Amino acid sequence: MKITVPENQVLASEVNQRLLAHFGNPQWRLALNPVDELISTILSQNTNDVNRDRAFNSLKNRFTSWEEVENAEPGLVIDAIKIAGLANQKGPRIQKVLSDIHHERGELNLDFLKTLPRDEARQWLLKFKGVGPKTAAIVLQFSLEMPAFPVDTHIYRVTGRLGLRPDILNVEAAHVFLERAFPPEAYYAAHLNIIRLGREVCHPSNPDCLNCPLNDLCAYFKNHTNS
Repeated sequence: MKITVPENQVLASEVNQRLLAHFGNPQWRLALNPVDELISTILSQNTNDVNRDRAFNSLKNRFTSWEEVENAEPGLVIDAIKIAGLANQKGPRIQKVLSDIHHERGELNLDFLKTLPRDEARQWLLKFKGVGPKTAAIVLQFSLEMPAFPVDTHIYRVTGRLGLRPDILNVEAAHVFLERAFPPEAYYAAHLNIIRLGREVCHPSNPDCLNCPLNDLCAYFKNHTNS
C-alpha cells in the first residue's frame, strides 16, 4: 500500500482531533532534565512505565549522582535496575552512554542541546549506542521542548491499522514519516493519545474496534469486520 504524506495529513489531523475530543488534552508526567530523561527512556525499552519508573527511582536512590552510576561496579547498576528487565544489557549501556557524554562534554549535562537546531540535537543523541530514534525523540519532545514524534510499539501498531503509514515502513522510518504527517503543534497530544488508544482499545490482539472512536477511519476495521 503506497501512502503519500500529503494524503495522510488530512487523516492525521482528523485522528488528532477525534482523540482530543475522546480523551481530552493529555499530560505527560513531570518533565525530567535531559540526562534523566535519556536514562529513563533507555530503562523503558521492552518494559512498562511502572517498572521503568521503579528502576529509575532505584538508580537515583542507590547512587548520589550520574557520575557515581558511570563509575560504579557494573553489577551494582545491574542489580539496581533489575525490575526493568534486560538489566544485563541496560546496565552497561547506561554506563557507556554516561561515560561517552562525560568524555565528550566534560560533564554529565545535556542542557546545551537546547541551543542547537532540532535536527542537530537529534543527530547528536543518535550517535550513542543504545539511543535510537524513539529515545532521541522522547528527549527532544518532553525534556528539551523541541518538536519530535516518538514512535513506540503502540503508535506503530495503531498507525499501521489506521492506514496512517505504509505497511512496509519499519519503526525507524515511521518516525520521519509521521513527523511529516502530523503538524509539529500536534506531536505532544497525538503521541500520548495514540498510545492511550493502543493500550485501552487497539490491543495487539482482539482490538475493541466497535468501541473505537476512529473505527470509521480505520483500514483494519474496514477489512476485518462485517459491519
